Amino acid sequence: MINKKNAPLVPMLRFPEFRTDKPWDEELMSKVYCFKGNNSFSRDKLNYEYGTIKNIHYGDIHSKFSTHFNIAREEVPYINEVDLPEVLKADNFCIEGDVVFADASEDIDDIGKAIEIIGLDGEQVVSGLHTILARQTKASFVIGFGGHLFKSKRVRSQIQKESQGAKVLGLAASRLAKIQLPFPSSKDEQQKIADCLSSLDELIAAQARKVDALKAHKKGLMQRLFPREGETQPRLRFPEFHNAEEWAERKAGSLFTNRTAKGEKGLPIYSVTMHDGMVKRDSLERKVDNIEDAAGNKKALRNDISYNMMRMWQGAMGVAPEDCLVSPAYVVLAPKKDAVPHFFQYMLKLPASLELLTSHSRGLTKDRLRLYFDDFARITFRCPSVKEQKHIADFLHSLDACIAAQSKELDALQIHKKGLVQQLFPSAKAIEA
Repeated sequence: MINKKNAPLVPMLRFPEFRTDKPWDEELMSKVYCFKGNNSFSRDKLNYEYGTIKNIHYGDIHSKFSTHFNIAREEVPYINEVDLPEVLKADNFCIEGDVVFADASEDIDDIGKAIEIIGLDGEQVVSGLHTILARQTKASFVIGFGGHLFKSKRVRSQIQKESQGAKVLGLAASRLAKIQLPFPSSKDEQQKIADCLSSLDELIAAQARKVDALKAHKKGLMQRLFPREGETQPRLRFPEFHNAEEWAERKAGSLFTNRTAKGEKGLPIYSVTMHDGMVKRDSLERKVDNIEDAAGNKKALRNDISYNMMRMWQGAMGVAPEDCLVSPAYVVLAPKKDAVPHFFQYMLKLPASLELLTSHSRGLTKDRLRLYFDDFARITFRCPSVKEQKHIADFLHSLDACIAAQSKELDALQIHKKGLVQQLFPSAKAIEA
């Protein structure tokens, strides 16, 4: 990798006190880092309860660990004592400032994903299965800078080009050593970049905790707003329903009819999802072939509930936000006057409801289960008056709106950070193979 036309290496965005400093340096990774040993312990050799040596597994780099790895904030497994080798080289224990890479992934976006170790709190930690442990040969970078450097587009694009494989991508230390690392020679500038992005990381983490707390709050409320198995009323009722009668048992067939109307031209096409209810089909990332003839689809009216008969046991259902077309493989439930569709959308996703739906589905194995309307119609549910149904549905909808707003804010912070990282480090445009 070379600098195109030896252009000065300068990021798009630089803090005022460094704008007159010289351009950034660029060095081969092999001149900045050396590589240490790792182990190949699989998950069955690890545990979260006891031990003396903790192990960084590549799967946790992909899914759990923060860019800046502080062991006081991370859940890290121990190596089972019985599986420990008799001799562990002291040089292979992680130290602060080390960078650990995941060297295997099915996704090009994740290959070579890295964490920088910034805090070990006296713990003994080693780099595990499918990882590469890199250590600075000299103090070129301040602690905290490297984690963000390996997130920059300029460096990530090089790592991706050095990966090899078809279905599963791999990254070798010998190839990682070939990439060029841009950095300012001033440790003060490195520290400023690290502090800026780390502060944003803390803000993102706090926002993520807020979203998680709201989701946990909703889950707890759901358990109390609906009766438990064998009970006739929930543990939590809104004040105006404290003296209301117990929830009545109703057959699903007395609450919904099976709408089988054929589709009409001009209506939008919707799909059901397990987590987002009904969404426009063209908004889905996955490719779905539409049936060209509208009459080949089913028609759902606004506030009908549609469900995928092959995935209803997983909660693949939702309420139609408008008149629309849906797949002929769906069942369309038209609510009667005693059924508030949004109430049932929440109720049918409860774990106990999903178990009930599964038990009434037909098929030899789970991936072949189907819930036909006739079988659905025979299921018995407990439900309150229409007024209480609506009150519960409106309350949970407002909570969902709050969660969505906070999630949107989290997404905005993550996008802001991604853009900031690309501006605080030199562009990838100056790199060519």
